[in-house]
Amino acid sequence: MPLVAHSRYQPPFYLFNGHLQTIVPSLLRTVPEVRYERERVETTDGDFLDLDWSRLHGQTTDTLCIVSHGLEGDASRPYVRGMVRALNRAGFDALAWNYRSCGGEMNRLLRSYHLGDTDDLDFVVRHALATGRYQRVYLTGFSAGGNVTLKYLGENPDRVPAEVQRAAVFSVPTDLKASSHQIARPENRIYLNRFMKSLRRKMREKAALLPGQVNLEGLDLLRDFPQFDDRFTAPMHGFKSADEYYEHSASGRYLSAIRIPTLLVNAQNDPFLAPSCYPREVASRSKFVFLETPQAGGHVGFGEGTPDGEYYSERRAVEFLTAAVPG
Repeated sequence: MPLVAHSRYQPPFYLFNGHLQTIVPSLLRTVPEVRYERERVETTDGDFLDLDWSRLHGQTTDTLCIVSHGLEGDASRPYVRGMVRALNRAGFDALAWNYRSCGGEMNRLLRSYHLGDTDDLDFVVRHALATGRYQRVYLTGFSAGGNVTLKYLGENPDRVPAEVQRAAVFSVPTDLKASSHQIARPENRIYLNRFMKSLRRKMREKAALLPGQVNLEGLDLLRDFPQFDDRFTAPMHGFKSADEYYEHSASGRYLSAIRIPTLLVNAQNDPFLAPSCYPREVASRSKFVFLETPQAGGHVGFGEGTPDGEYYSERRAVEFLTAAVPG
C-alpha cells in the first residue's frame, strides 16, 4: 500500500500559500554551480534533440539520472538545475534533455513535443545506455515531464530497458483534461497567460520556418489549452481533437501498470492540479507507485531555506532513488 502517510515537507514562513510557493522559486531562484555539456543528437525521423549533460569529472559512476522538464521549460530552468546539482552531489551523472523546440532553436519538423510523447524519452534513455557507461538509470520529471515519465513507465512496461530501475516525479497533471480547465480558473490566469504567450510565439516561429504548413489565422483568439490543443497540438501529432489527445496522453490511465518503484509527489495546494490528479486509490492498490501529497509545495515549488540551497523535491528524489527499500 504505497501511500506515503506523512510528508515531511514544511515551507518556509514567507512562502505561506500555493501561489507564492509556485512563483518565488520560479522567478528568484538561481543555481549557478551546474555546468552543462551540450550534445545534439539526430532523431530517426530527421529531427534533433539537445541534451545537456552534467557528468562527474574525475569520478567514476555507473548511475545516470535523466531529468524531464515541464511545459515550455528547458534544461536551464532553476528546478531542473537544482535537481541536477542534487543528483551530482549524490554521486550520479545527470542528463537534462530539452524537448523538440525547447532547447533554444526551433525543431525542423511540423511536429513538436506533447505531454504524451514517450518515444523521445525512450530514445534518450537508449542513447544514454548506448554509451556503455551506465548500469543503472533513474528518471525524474516535473509537471509535463512527470506526465511523460509516468506514461512511459506504464503504457508498455516491456519496452522500458531493465537498466531503468526507479523514478521520482513532482507536480504531475495525471488528468490532463481536468487540469487544463483547472489552470483556466480566474485565480490561475497569470500562469495560463504566460504559457499561451510562449505557445503562440513558437507557432509563429514554426510558421516562418515551414511556409504554408501552419495556418496562424485566429491564433491570438485562442485563450486556453483546450482551444490551442484542439487547433494545433492535436492535429500536429496525430490526434483528432484535444479531448482525444488528453485521453490518450494522461498518465493517470497508465499508473497501475508501472513495474518499478516510482514516487509521485503532488502538493495539495498546487494551483495547476485538479482533484483527480491525486490518484490515491491507484497507489493504495499498487506495489510500485508511491504517492505523497504534502499539504504545501505549490507547483514545481517545494522551496526550503536550507544552507545548501537544496529543495525538498531534490532531497526527496535522491532519498527515494537511493533507498534500500523505497518509500
